[in-house]
Amino acid sequence: MKNFVVKTIANAGALAVAVWLLDKITLTGDSTGKKVGTLLLVALIFGLVNFLVKPVVKVLTFPLFILTLGLITLIVNALMLLLTSWLADKLDLSFHVDGLWTAILGGLIVSVVSWALNVVLPDDKD
Repeated sequence: MKNFVVKTIANAGALAVAVWLLDKITLTGDSTGKKVGTLLLVALIFGLVNFLVKPVVKVLTFPLFILTLGLITLIVNALMLLLTSWLADKLDLSFHVDGLWTAILGGLIVSVVSWALNVVLPDDKD
């Protein structure tokens, strides 16, 4: 359970960095508390999308992974971010990613920052 919480916090931090760096990834809210809550909910959605959908997409696009030497990962991550944005919109959360190129750059930022935060944050494997 602790590992799940750490990964969710890392995802929320990574998404916050992407929102901060990219103008076309938006997170709106009346107060800082509401933005943090929205960010945590979006991080949960992002984690679920990555857990449930991403493995299926990776299996279906396996030949492209081999052909592009793994560069298709950028597109897969972007699609997961766009799917998260779409689901957040359906759930009335104020998180939006505008366009594929923004999603590609955002997916790259989220991947790097999430990896760095997972290295720094405590991880209990028990």
